[in-house]
Amino acid sequence: MRIAVDLNRCQGYAQCAFLAPEVFAMHGEEALLYHPEADQAQREKLAQAAAACPVQAILVDAVDPPAEAASGER
Repeated sequence: MRIAVDLNRCQGYAQCAFLAPEVFAMHGEEALLYHPEADQAQREKLAQAAAACPVQAILVDAVDPPAEAASGER
């Protein structure tokens, strides 16, 4: 899963860091740090974190493997 945060929009409410601490962390009072790539196992936590963002600054994009990789073709 790919994650993007609009850091110009982010206001540092830290709801994401509370709901998905494996992916998001606050550095100081206002700077958000995050891992842009996350494991599929974190899908539910990431969805909750994105939904909880008061300014909707988080975009979570599920990345599908290429069709040939999924079917085993080369």
